[in-house]
Amino acid sequence: MKKILLLAFIGIVLFALPSFSQENAKKITLEDIWSKGTFRPAYIKEIHSLKDGEHYSVLESNTIVKYSYQEGKKTDVIFDATSVKLANSKSLNIEDYQFNNDETKILISTNTEAIYRHSSIADFYVMDLKTKQITELSQGGKIHLAEFSPDGSKIAFARNNNLFIKNLADNKETQITNDGLINNIINGTTDWVYEEEFGFTKAFFWSPDGSKLAFYRFDESKVKEYTMTNWGDLYPEQYKYKYPKAGEDNSIVTIWKYDANSAKTSKMDIGNETNQYIPRIKWTEANNTLAILRMNRLQNKLEILLNNVVDGTSKVIYTEENKYYIDITDDLTFLSNNQFVITSEKDGYNHIYLYDFNGKLVKQITNGKWDVVSIKGVDEKSKCIFYISAESAPVNKDLYSVKLDGSKKTLLSTKAGSNDANFSATYKYYIGTYSDANTPSIYTINTSNGKEIKLLENNEKLAKAIQSFNFSKKEFATLTTENGITLNYWIIKPADFDANKKYPLFMYAYGGPGHNTVTNSYGYSDMSWFEMLTQKGYIVISVDNRGTAFRGEEFKKCTYKELGKFEVEDQINAAKFFGNLPYFDKNRIGIFGWSYGGYLSTLCMTKGADYFKAGIAVAPVTNWRYYDNIYTERFMRTPQENPSGYDDNSPINHVKKLKGKYLLVHGTGDDNVHVQNSMDLITALVNANKQFEMQLYPNKNHSIYGGFTRIHLYKRMTDFILNNL
Repeated sequence: MKKILLLAFIGIVLFALPSFSQENAKKITLEDIWSKGTFRPAYIKEIHSLKDGEHYSVLESNTIVKYSYQEGKKTDVIFDATSVKLANSKSLNIEDYQFNNDETKILISTNTEAIYRHSSIADFYVMDLKTKQITELSQGGKIHLAEFSPDGSKIAFARNNNLFIKNLADNKETQITNDGLINNIINGTTDWVYEEEFGFTKAFFWSPDGSKLAFYRFDESKVKEYTMTNWGDLYPEQYKYKYPKAGEDNSIVTIWKYDANSAKTSKMDIGNETNQYIPRIKWTEANNTLAILRMNRLQNKLEILLNNVVDGTSKVIYTEENKYYIDITDDLTFLSNNQFVITSEKDGYNHIYLYDFNGKLVKQITNGKWDVVSIKGVDEKSKCIFYISAESAPVNKDLYSVKLDGSKKTLLSTKAGSNDANFSATYKYYIGTYSDANTPSIYTINTSNGKEIKLLENNEKLAKAIQSFNFSKKEFATLTTENGITLNYWIIKPADFDANKKYPLFMYAYGGPGHNTVTNSYGYSDMSWFEMLTQKGYIVISVDNRGTAFRGEEFKKCTYKELGKFEVEDQINAAKFFGNLPYFDKNRIGIFGWSYGGYLSTLCMTKGADYFKAGIAVAPVTNWRYYDNIYTERFMRTPQENPSGYDDNSPINHVKKLKGKYLLVHGTGDDNVHVQNSMDLITALVNANKQFEMQLYPNKNHSIYGGFTRIHLYKRMTDFILNNL
């Protein structure tokens, strides 16, 4: 849920261009958005910093091209796959690639097939740049994941729930686990819930010298199965997979180490408790020391264990406890001097801390009433940490550097909006990405002090298209609810807005824990649809309710154990606030949301029935008992501990209050928010004799896409709005 694909939730609008006559402006169509790609931004694909730190590679038209950071110019073609023919006479289409340590070989993935939202299988090939020979990594079928060892001599990969190592010197393939079995034992990759909620699928990790491989083993034999029907055949297929719902059993996770020199496998010490999580493992700078992050089931206690992989002993070097929950990130960085950098909300805001391997706090590096968003890298040579923060405003993302001792904090980004950085291997340069609500993405090469060297892409073509369609400007503001809560929102008005007229209001909501829609960044899909609605006479608004991020821990975590209560209260109060403004028709307020947003829009249509005339819910959770346990219990604890928290704000228990027009949409192949949520809501609506509209998409997953699916969905939703709001 945390990583819901709703494409881009946030901003697209005007590109700071001259005014354009409304009469001459083109009208946005759904074909422009979903078929023609009129508003789709250009981007730079598959950027890899090369080892020398002076060059980077980019994937362009099936060719890996080498560029200079200093000049921003193409210097070489590393590999051109356009004319390569494989053994089966098929062409090679590069979908992803990685180099070995000396950049003489490239590991290429192609023919990728999705499994779930973040996982896939693919064919892998090794290209030897010296001999110009390309060979298939393995003959045993498609591979789940593959990675060079740090010394470049081997490749580890997962297939059919087992782990393998290919020695590139003699082409010998070694299977290092043998017990992998579907819906039972998984080695080297994750189960469904770890993939979705802890955000990783590659569950094997090379030691710094490439002599050892640490990996996860999931025993999911006791996890209950969920069954989905795949429609289309005479007898529809029943697809079963392990999905641990709130309060139910999880996989038993263990951590193992394979020694490539001795060909022996041994189990790492993570304690005796099995009802826990191991959200990350990571090698330190030492070849024999593996860090293991251990978290209790309630996710309010985090420990870092240092494991000696030679003798199997471990010790706890870091413990953090929280009265709510602790978020897992990838900000943990181990340094060569037996220290580590980590982020924490322990002082009420997310900040960067430096610890030593004895667990002693060396320094709180950043502080203030603002949140660090993420660490982009640590350069030990210059003793600098590069990070993104929301210091200037919760809607912005700024790039900073700070010394490891907390001194000399420097703002590197120069424009208010959303900034990101992809650093070179030596931290001498970075490729910066910038956008704001009214500016499509701009890519630049910068030195590590923020100085721009070269503009790579400014999406000028898109900017002109936006101008020709006369997009309205997205504006940011705050409102104060009747109970004194200040909330951020954005608003898009029709280009010919007249304050003396009354306009219908269409609200877009997501509102889940730590997830913001009110962000000063560019997006092209839903936001261009919102622009289309403004051309049809609607004002579109999105409000970040309590529970969203970058306003400190208390604002984000106040929804703990009561998901839906304060979020819906804030959305209702926002509707009341806007309804009292002179240019809104308070009798024509609608709301739309997807996933968590569908949960909120459904609650607004029931608990807030007096304020919302029409609502759309796509793939909504309707009962948190039906959702996975890692996400749900993080915010709600278990149903056994907190039954009222689960029941009081379940839309199923409020259907009798529905008054307005309601459209319910779901994909029947949704492995994330199961269609069961909508089916039980339908049952409750029918039992309450409440009329509603619905749209099912057979076999479509949580993102509901493929072929004409998206344009069909948005046509359905557009017609619903025009007919009912």
